[in-house]
Amino acid sequence: MIKLESRFTKSRYLLMIIICVVVFAHQNLYAQNAQQSQNNTNIKISLQSFSFNKLLNIHAKGRDNGMSVNALLEFSAENNFDAVDILSYFFSGYPEIPSDEIIYDIKKRAFDLGLSLSGTGVRSDFANVNPNIRAESVIHVKQWIDVAVKLGVPVVRIFSGDFPKGYEGKWDEVAVYTAASIKECVNYGKERGILIGVQNHGGFLKTADETIKLVKMVNSDYFGVIVDTGYFLTEDPYNDMKKVMPYAFSFLLKESPVPNDTSVKIDLTRIKNILSESDFKGYVQIETLSPKNSPKKVSYDPFKVVPVFLKEVRAAITEGCK
Repeated sequence: MIKLESRFTKSRYLLMIIICVVVFAHQNLYAQNAQQSQNNTNIKISLQSFSFNKLLNIHAKGRDNGMSVNALLEFSAENNFDAVDILSYFFSGYPEIPSDEIIYDIKKRAFDLGLSLSGTGVRSDFANVNPNIRAESVIHVKQWIDVAVKLGVPVVRIFSGDFPKGYEGKWDEVAVYTAASIKECVNYGKERGILIGVQNHGGFLKTADETIKLVKMVNSDYFGVIVDTGYFLTEDPYNDMKKVMPYAFSFLLKESPVPNDTSVKIDLTRIKNILSESDFKGYVQIETLSPKNSPKKVSYDPFKVVPVFLKEVRAAITEGCK
């Protein structure tokens, strides 16, 4: 009888150990899935308004056959975007600063549609050798920082500018005055709670190393990078994308890693891995473009192209991160 009880006790202990192991494994798996789900929620998709560049420009110039910003917001809501990035040049009357009435109307319309406004952006040329042009860019950026405050957007995108002719091989020299002008904008933005992001686009910023070097020269936690996936002019642009992610304020996802060329498709699997491996919690902006190398008979229709690319991005990135 004692032996039977001893065997029963051992069996019961063994069963308890097995149950504990199974429960622990289940909890661990649940925690991993919860973490993956949490990581997945970090990916928010915004529409970069430049996808509708031509139509928005037509309307901004006062013509009737274009597309208003409010119509862009409605399109974005219909396609279940999380947010929209509205560039400065699509506001009516640009380059004049829009009235508070225009700004607040757009802000309210976005709210009514359940959309966030992820950012705005300006044209700027801080690499220009002419100090007057740089000063004009500083003024313009500051004006749009004030607009950003009223819109309630977190980031204003700027360009560094093209590389000045006659300064080939003098990148560091150009970077000194470029960083100084940008720093003036960043300080102004910091006072108003607005981040400034430089997009690696144009002749001055062609690589991750150049972009990071400029960020470190400005040296502010209110200055970072708008990662342009279609404009790293290197042998492996994906490696450059990965290198700048610690400094990313926004992730601009284009159809191709090659400028103005949709024949070379972006590798969304690699993009997903870059985002997953980073600690990025900002917006992934998608931008489609009219390719310069396409036959004239092939027309670019953003109403068709944007939803298709959005579907591809969601399938590869959002669902792929689950």
